[in-house]
Amino acid sequence: MAPTRSRPTGWSADDALELLYAAHWRQLVRLAVLLVRDVGTAEEIVQDCFIAVHAKWNRLHDPDKALAYLRQSVVNRSRSHLRHLAVVRRHADQERRPEPLTGADRGADDHARRAAVLDALRRLPRRQREVLALRYYLDLSEADIAETLGISRGAVKSHASRGAAALRAELGAELEETR
Repeated sequence: MAPTRSRPTGWSADDALELLYAAHWRQLVRLAVLLVRDVGTAEEIVQDCFIAVHAKWNRLHDPDKALAYLRQSVVNRSRSHLRHLAVVRRHADQERRPEPLTGADRGADDHARRAAVLDALRRLPRRQREVLALRYYLDLSEADIAETLGISRGAVKSHASRGAAALRAELGAELEETR
């Protein structure tokens, strides 16, 4: 019989998720906001991911990878939400844009630039958008991004390069128009 991996004493699902929540909640919400562009929806997605991990805690093969699992869950649930919105829009014959992100004490210029970047990011192909959000917002390594999205490191490099080039081209054109 193979030995079973024992969990440290006192590390229940409640304890582990409480620590993960305290350390990574805000970061995971911001990742989801970059993908779905709505703070309320992003918070719901992240909350649902924590609930799912809590429910499956005893079945995790490697509890040390719970954060990677949470990131992957946030990306997957964000994708599902966006697919659902696309179906709703198609059938409702009207486009409902998510509310723009706002921040207290930020100038109108900062808000306009942020909105332009988020709009440009939203127009990228899904995989490029996900890779750029994980790379530049969460500052994940290529290996971590590859693991989170289930793709090769080479694919991560390719999507990052193409996505960054597309953003530079689109944002450069927008800057030229405003001059």
